[in-house]
Amino acid sequence: MTDSASVAATVDQVPSAYSPPPGTQPRTQPDNRASLHERFEACVVRFPDRTAVVAEDGRLSFAELDRRSDAVAAALAARGAGPETVVGLCLGRGTGLVVGLLGILKSGAAYLPLDPAHPSERLSYTLRDSGALLVLVDSTTVGRLPTGSDARALRVERLSVPSTTSGDLRALPQHPAGLAYTLYTSGSTGRPKSVAVQHGSLPRLLDALERGMLTGTPPGRVGWNASISFDASVQQWLRLFRGDTLVLLGEKTRSDPAELAAAIDAHSLTDLDITPSHLAPLLDHFSPAPGRTPLRLLIGGEAIVPSLWTRLRDLAAAGGVIPVNLYGPTECTVDATSAPVADAPQPHIGAPLPGVRVYVLDALLRPVRQGETGEIYVAGTGVARGYHARAGLTARRFVADPFAADGSRMYRTGDVARPGPDGLEYLGRTDGQVKLRGYRIELGEIEGVLSRETDAHQVIASVRDDCPGGRGIAVHYVPGRGGPGAAELHRVARAHLPPYMIPSAIVPVDRIPTTAAGKADRAALPPPADHGLDPERERPDHVPPQSATEIMLAEVWSDVLGVRPVGATDDFFQLGGQSLLAIRLAGRLRRARGRRVPLVAVFENPRLRDLAAYLDRSGAGGEGPTGPDERPDPRARAGER
Repeated sequence: MTDSASVAATVDQVPSAYSPPPGTQPRTQPDNRASLHERFEACVVRFPDRTAVVAEDGRLSFAELDRRSDAVAAALAARGAGPETVVGLCLGRGTGLVVGLLGILKSGAAYLPLDPAHPSERLSYTLRDSGALLVLVDSTTVGRLPTGSDARALRVERLSVPSTTSGDLRALPQHPAGLAYTLYTSGSTGRPKSVAVQHGSLPRLLDALERGMLTGTPPGRVGWNASISFDASVQQWLRLFRGDTLVLLGEKTRSDPAELAAAIDAHSLTDLDITPSHLAPLLDHFSPAPGRTPLRLLIGGEAIVPSLWTRLRDLAAAGGVIPVNLYGPTECTVDATSAPVADAPQPHIGAPLPGVRVYVLDALLRPVRQGETGEIYVAGTGVARGYHARAGLTARRFVADPFAADGSRMYRTGDVARPGPDGLEYLGRTDGQVKLRGYRIELGEIEGVLSRETDAHQVIASVRDDCPGGRGIAVHYVPGRGGPGAAELHRVARAHLPPYMIPSAIVPVDRIPTTAAGKADRAALPPPADHGLDPERERPDHVPPQSATEIMLAEVWSDVLGVRPVGATDDFFQLGGQSLLAIRLAGRLRRARGRRVPLVAVFENPRLRDLAAYLDRSGAGGEGPTGPDERPDPRARAGER
């Protein structure tokens, strides 16, 4: 980043991606790199008995993964799967997830990730909008598919049994311009939008990682931490294609910092992808053992605050971790820039990965100079095809690259940055899109859902630091005469939005303040902590806590959530709770009662009375001495697996 005239230096000039205008066939250009199929087959030939996948339900060698995914591919192909068709992937975090994903790609189809935790209405819309006619499920998710869907559910464990009729699908062509996956992200219209990514972008990403931060690094053990519906998961499962062992971290492990720290040691992980919001509590539990291979932390999804950056630099100096800050929108195939945290004193997102071109441009598409502010544009082989069935939006966001002679496109990210001596300094967004706990959220989608599904007159969503329990989504709305209460909006949000988009606070107001230009003035909205958070005012059937455990829980909830009073029938998540606050709650209960409380217990018992009953049954509700660290012995966990 030494050339101030060019903003974000082009690290490597390569042919642009296959980025056709909406409604046209892709223009193809020669790609001399091996396809994903060829890379995987090379791994199978070189080390067939090496462990490819480890999960809570078992492990698979590369040869076994190859045979099982071939069987799935043959079964899908026999049912119509092929190039430019979409197959849904709605599976738990077991070995079947990798078998199913690889089987879909081998069949020539594209995969559509479906998070079983998402509401039925959202899953139904996603299946309908994508045109998926087949969905892979397992015993844990088969009941999650919405009724009335045209998609046919297929049990992956039944399809993955190799047989003499499976056929040999290793020679199936994988066109670089063919559709590899379609991933739904938050949309400003109130409906999620689908990003279509082609096959050619995947070897590009793997090649960029190998030529960048993985240079000279032998295959290791990679923790798959991200949800399948989060684009960071692509970077993680791609590591299989260079011979790495993929360790799927279970839901309980992913959500509990102590469990995650134990898993890192138990599985001798060499790489872990994680968001800053989840990394900070993890570091309270993770202490690199002397002599262990440094853990490479691939950090992305949201900005790293200066205090965490400094903490990571200190850990890197001690030799325990190798932290790397990654930046990239879903529309550019996961990662576009990287920054070794140890190399700079202040947070930044670094320089482009090999094969990626990054520009910071002004409103007239002119490069800004070092120290000036502009919008980030990304070009190169990672640029996606566009948005499915959104020709107008595709045309606005995927624009001609004025610096390329081949007529290729660049993606307008909407992110604002300033070039500096160490790299790009990320400054925020140009629109209503936000990043919260690693998830990209269009506030307009939240507003659209609550406006469409209720009689609220005006709905304004914003991200605020003064929500109950800290940074979260606040919704202010005008109910009108006889309009819905905050509890009704909470119910609608939980029914139609994924967990990470559910507001922490919903505040009724008489009117929405406006600026001189007539736009909603979010800065003038009342603080959520002062309005609409009193359960007695919201629900006349408030039930005071009765037992000693209920009273103790109510006090802890009040402190964690910033809500008072708390009743016995209150729901932790309806009062503003979210995953990070649940982690904080579990930690507080452990310190207060001297016994470990599994994080999953909070999610399975969101009502205060139910959680109190659980604590009483398990013995965690009573007094007891704080014994030695009760974190599971990593060796025991490894033996169980």
